[in-house]
Amino acid sequence: MRVIRKIALAAAAIWAIAGPPAAAQSGYEPQKVVYHINESGGEDGSGYKGALNNMRNHINAVGKTNLELRVVMHGNGLELVAKATDNQQLQGLIAGLKNDGVRFQVCNNTLTSRDIDPDADLFDVWPEDIVPSGVAELAKLQTEGFVYLKP
Repeated sequence: MRVIRKIALAAAAIWAIAGPPAAAQSGYEPQKVVYHINESGGEDGSGYKGALNNMRNHINAVGKTNLELRVVMHGNGLELVAKATDNQQLQGLIAGLKNDGVRFQVCNNTLTSRDIDPDADLFDVWPEDIVPSGVAELAKLQTEGFVYLKP
């Protein structure tokens, strides 16, 4: 009984010094989330800023170590990374999210049907970011436990 009490007191002391784990601090358990982007963000791409800010707020609330976040883009949603080629504000938002572990995934069907060259036409898209089908990727991620969000 004394051993258990000593362990409990030691754990309480560590908790008091170090604080609770990130999930306990935020009140959120670890999450897996996919944001679905398939609409235009307007001529200058400013319509995407709200979605990108939602992602930033999501990370801030849950903690980047407690969040596996993906962004799947297809159709007109590819404008997000297309408009970012000439828009430093979008570049900064995307780069900051990527720095926090967000994965941006691009639909190959859209690339092919619209004759888009990811190297020349899109901001910071690499071969490993390209998925065969955006909608199939959304379904796959949901079967893997990702929660679907449409900002």
